[in-house]
Formats: sequence, structure tokens, C-alpha cells
Amino acid sequence: MPNVLIICTANICRSPVAAAMLQDRLRKRGLANWTVRSAGTWAIVARGASRYSIDVSRRGGLDISNHRARMVDEDQMNQADLVLTMEVGHAEALRAEFPKQAHKVYMLTEMTGHAYNVPDPYGGPLEGYEQMYDSLGELIDGGLDRIIDLAQKNTNGRG
Repeated sequence: MPNVLIICTANICRSPVAAAMLQDRLRKRGLANWTVRSAGTWAIVARGASRYSIDVSRRGGLDISNHRARMVDEDQMNQADLVLTMEVGHAEALRAEFPKQAHKVYMLTEMTGHAYNVPDPYGGPLEGYEQMYDSLGELIDGGLDRIIDLAQKNTNGRG
């Protein structure tokens, strides 16, 4: 079963929302057995998701209220078949820290043929979180076929 890891900075705004959204889209495609997790490059471990991330997710039918932040580590990177980051700096840091896993690290935006940072709404107004949610939805919906393809190729290469 493929395993996707989604990375942002603190693992309280973007990545938990994206992970819940991707898990939902995969389930709707009949791929409920996939694992989707999130972590941060600079997370305060066990901190809950931001209030506005919980709110915008709930409006979209997703529940991230039980999310707890985690720092990305070697075990998570080894288990992941695909690692998707929110920013170029995240991707660069992961490739440098985990060189054996570098081949499976991509920016989420690359899944739609682009390469730009997904803005971090942390500390901003609700509208920023709404924009983040909409942007993540467009990226995941637009890149879902590529996400599935890349994760499955890496899974097959493992086994």
C-alpha cells in the first residue's frame, strides 16, 4: 500500500489540511488503503492544528481536530513512497538531510506542472486560510493522477 508524506514548516496549517484532503480524494477513487501522513520541518511536537485550519477543513467536510504536529524524521522518510512539500525550501532541506530519499521528494505544486510555494497563512486572518484551503484543493485535484502514479511507482520499486 502506498504511503504519502506531506510536509510544511510547523505541521499545523498547510500539511494537515493537505493530508486530510488527499486521503479523502484517494478514498473517493477507491484507494482507501493508502496511508497519508503529514509532518513539519520545524514543528512543535504534539501541538494541535491551527484553529482556522480546523475550521476551513470542517467546512469542507474534513475533520483534522485530532491532528498533532510531528517533526519529519528518518523513519517517516524511509516509509514514504512519495514526499510532497509546500515550499522549495522544504524540498531542498529534505533532500539534503535525507539524500537516500531525495528521489521521492517533490513540491506539491509540481504535481500540476508548476513550482511555487504554497503561502503559509499562519498568524493571518481567516481569509488566508480559506485561500490556502482552496489552493490545496486545486493542487490536489489537478495533480491527483500524478500523485497516484509517482507513489505507485515507488511502491513497486520497493517490493
